[in-house]
Amino acid sequence: MRIVLKLAMGTALAITAFYAWHCATKKQSTHQGPPSAKDFSMNKTTLTLLGLKYPFTLAPLPYDYKALEPHIDEATMRIHHTKHHQAYIDNANKALEEVAELQKYTIEELLTNLPSLPESVRERLRNHAGGHFNHTIFWQMMVPNAQPLPTEKVAHAINEAFGSFDAFKELFNKAAQSRFGSGWAWLCINKEKKLVVTSTANQDTPLAAGLFPILGLDVWEHAYYLKYQNKRMDYITAWWAVINWPFVEKLFTDGLKAVE
Repeated sequence: MRIVLKLAMGTALAITAFYAWHCATKKQSTHQGPPSAKDFSMNKTTLTLLGLKYPFTLAPLPYDYKALEPHIDEATMRIHHTKHHQAYIDNANKALEEVAELQKYTIEELLTNLPSLPESVRERLRNHAGGHFNHTIFWQMMVPNAQPLPTEKVAHAINEAFGSFDAFKELFNKAAQSRFGSGWAWLCINKEKKLVVTSTANQDTPLAAGLFPILGLDVWEHAYYLKYQNKRMDYITAWWAVINWPFVEKLFTDGLKAVE
C-alpha cells in the first residue's frame, strides 16, 4: 500500500513539475520583447520631404531668432526651437533606441507606417517623430521680408482649387482657428494631385493620411502665447506676412511628383 501511495505521489509531483515547465516555456515564447525587423510590415513611401534618419538632430534656423519680428517675436522663436523642437527630437531618439530595427527607416517611413510599429513606441513616435517632422518643415515655410503673395505657379493652383486666393485664405484661417486644443493647419496635395486644406491634432502629420504638405501653421499655444496670449486669430493673421512662398512652390513641385 505504501509503495502504491509513493508511486501515486511521485506521479503527481512529476505531472505538476511538467505543467509548470510547460506554462513557463509558453509564456517565454510569447513574451520575447519587441518584434524583430522581419515582423515589421514596413512599406516604402513616395511622400518624402526630408528623408531624415536616426539619430535625429536639431538643425539651426535658416534665419535669426528675431528675424520674423514684429509678426513672431524673438523669445517665442527661441523657446519654440531650442526647447519644444529639441524635446521632440530627444524623445523620438529615446523611442528608437529601444527598437534598433526601426533606426534604418526614414522619418517619413515611420510616420506612414504607424500601425505597423510596436505598441511600445508607436504613440511616442507618432507624437515626437511627428513633432520633429512638422517643425523641421515649419521653420523653412517662414522667411524674413517675405513676399506678400504666392508665386505665380502656386497662385494658379490655389485659384484652380479654391476659386481665389482670398477664398483659400479664409478656408485656411478657419482650419487654423477652429482646431480645438493643439494642432496644425495645412495646405496639402492629395493623391489626385489636388490642393486641399486640412488640419491635424497635436503632432499628427498629413503623411499619415497620404497627403503631401506644402504649407503648415503651428497653432499650439507655445507657438504664439508669449506675444498674442489667447488671441490665436491675431497670430494667424500676422503669420501670413512671413510665408516663404518660393519654398512652398518647391514643395508643390516635389509633391506633384511624390503623389504619382
